[in-house]
This record gives sequence, C-alpha cells and structure tokens, in this order.
Amino acid sequence: MKIALFGATGRVGENILRYALDDGHHLKVLVRSKSHFDHPNLETIVGDIRNAQDVEKTIDGTEAVFSAIGTDRTTTLSESIPLIINAMKAKRIRRIITIGTAGILNSRLSPGSMRFQGGDSNRKLTFAAEEHAAVFHLLEKTNLDWTIVCPTYLPDGKAYGNYRIERDYLPEGGKQITVGDTAEFTYKQLENPEFIGSRVGIAY
Repeated sequence: MKIALFGATGRVGENILRYALDDGHHLKVLVRSKSHFDHPNLETIVGDIRNAQDVEKTIDGTEAVFSAIGTDRTTTLSESIPLIINAMKAKRIRRIITIGTAGILNSRLSPGSMRFQGGDSNRKLTFAAEEHAAVFHLLEKTNLDWTIVCPTYLPDGKAYGNYRIERDYLPEGGKQITVGDTAEFTYKQLENPEFIGSRVGIAY
C-alpha cells in the first residue's frame, strides 16, 4: 500500500514510519528539511504542512493517511488538518488515522464534555487539547473513514503490548502509555475498521 505520513520526524510518527516500511509499504512523507533517513520505499517531500500544494503533493497517489502532527505550542495542527481533509477529498482517499490526546476523550465526571473540559485531567494548560479538539470536530463533519488514537501521558519506551483501549474514553485508571505502544496500536488501525469514526483511548 502507498501511505502518506505527516509528522514523520516526531516520536510517534517515526515509529509508525518504521513499522510501515518494515511491512513493505511505500510511504510519502512531508518534512521541513531533508532527513538522513533513507529507504527505497520512502519518498521524502520537503515543504510546509501549512501549504496546500505541499500537502496535496504528499497525498497524491496514496491510499491512506497517517497524521502524527504535534502541537508544540503552535497552531500548525489546526491549520494543516483542513488542508489534509481537502486534499483527501480531492484525491478520493477515505482512510485517515491521527494521533490525538486523552484530553479530547469523553469526560467521566461531566457527561457531554471532553476530559480537558470536565475536570478529568490534571493539566492546567489546555492549548494542546484545544488544538486536537479542533481536529476531532473537523473530522466529525466529514464522510472520511477517520480514527483518532488518544494516548494519555506519553513517555519514551518500546512497545510492550499490554495496553488497554476503550472507544471514546480513557481506560479507567489509565496514567501513561509508551510511544512504542501508541505507535504500534496506531499502525495496526490501517487494517482494522473497528474504530472508524471514533476516538480511542489507550493506556496501561
């Protein structure tokens, strides 16, 4: 399969990239500068994720899209997702799997709210959650086959495989999940239709 990957240089994105290449997929990635990572099945496009032409060039000819774009205290995420959605519609690509945050899962304390709004999260700063919430609301309005994987606290670490998942909620008592396990679960959604149209909480 030919896959477009945004956020390939981030912690989760780099792991997704390696999983996909190891499985023999062909990938197109959009990066700010040429990386040292080289592979015969990897096409690197140097550009700006906030530029519609660069995004469309990355998506052109692919069959599915991964987004592991971070927030990093900027609005890059909420600016780029509309461009990705538009390019997918133009190219008639339906499947997109994105990395979100546990803050945008449903609140157990305040029904009808997200965790970052309902007091479930201890985080005082809500900027990142607001950015990811904007992505969720945009995808909700489309007819794309979307899935948002929503990890809680995300330390570096390998894939152990002993995580718990729950549709639209963070598993009870979930405190953290490694980058490795988040990337592994996210990558597996490429062939798994179970969580299409859903957010998925993931934690130990």
